[in-house]
Amino acid sequence: MHAQVAEFMAQHVLPAEAELAAFIEAPNPRWAIAPAMEALKAKAKAAGLWNLFLPSVSGLSNLDYAPMAELMGQSLFGPEAFNCAAPDTGNMEVLHLFGSSEQKAQWLAPLLNGDIRSAFAMTEPDVASSDATNIALTMQADGGNYRVNGKKWWTSGALDPRCKIMIVMGQTNPEAHAYQRQSMLLVPMNTPGVRVVRPLMVFGFDDAPHGHAEVHFTDVVVPKTNLLLGEGRGFEIAQARLGPGRIHHCMRLIGLAERALALAVHRARNRIAFGKPISALGMAQEAIARSRCEIDQARLLTLHAAAMIDAGGAKLAKKEIAMIKIVAPTMACKVIDRAIQIHGGMGVSQDTFLAHAYAAARSLRLADGPDEVHLVSLAKAELGAK
Repeated sequence: MHAQVAEFMAQHVLPAEAELAAFIEAPNPRWAIAPAMEALKAKAKAAGLWNLFLPSVSGLSNLDYAPMAELMGQSLFGPEAFNCAAPDTGNMEVLHLFGSSEQKAQWLAPLLNGDIRSAFAMTEPDVASSDATNIALTMQADGGNYRVNGKKWWTSGALDPRCKIMIVMGQTNPEAHAYQRQSMLLVPMNTPGVRVVRPLMVFGFDDAPHGHAEVHFTDVVVPKTNLLLGEGRGFEIAQARLGPGRIHHCMRLIGLAERALALAVHRARNRIAFGKPISALGMAQEAIARSRCEIDQARLLTLHAAAMIDAGGAKLAKKEIAMIKIVAPTMACKVIDRAIQIHGGMGVSQDTFLAHAYAAARSLRLADGPDEVHLVSLAKAELGAK
């Protein structure tokens, strides 16, 4: 299957990148869906390369899937082609693990089929959401419903016209213990009172047609049957969601870094400066050598974390997950930055994928918890170890 994914990436996804990018930049409606992407998805589904991230569907362990996520991550368009893109992967995992039979029928089935997309709304603009106990959006019980009020941002996917459902984290009981105040609720995008305010830019990229939205909730009424797992169990769901999700993110970043290094090597061999190829210059050689060391170190650490999750779940692998989340995004930023430097002005232009790749890698030092949160968690585990 790994060989099949590699072949699909080489024969279909990478050759389609130029067409996909051109469609996004053309004067279409800004959030239109590229026909080429839908064609890629149909081919991947027909080939059986579909929903590979979900063990119960694919039969793959986290360790099995991790190298495939790396291959998909070579292209910013890759994961979606296999229905393995965030935040859908995490949302589907949540629905699979914690959804009721009705919730699965209504939302999980069409997500698994690729008919719709989803969003995950956790981060808020008015509080430091790296400490999730700060989350202030309220979900007030009102008879058989919850009345939702508050603001979210960096809600990836909410601008996609195919996005039909959000998983929203908010406060159901402000008087409870700090880690039992939060719950997760399924909120359909077309619910009255849900307003997508604006797309947020990442270093000038809006990531259309997917996007990262600021979303306001004003007296949004949602039935209590849309609650996931139970009141006060939002943190429990978040930890189950984010463990495997961090494996996916980190392996995709390793794929980005591998492609950046390959471009750097090609450029260094073929670009002449001061009468010789750049590859003959010591600084370029050091950049390439360090990048190879760092990529392989990050890959081995991430595969180890995947194996730990398979052996005992995300809770057992807490330290290893923290380590990969610290190491992999920082590594990708360094490797992509070196590739940009070797490319010179071209590296920061639209003529390579490097600038967009750097923006994606840099944002992942914040997504799923910033470096500092994971460093504190890891330090506490080490200091508390016997």
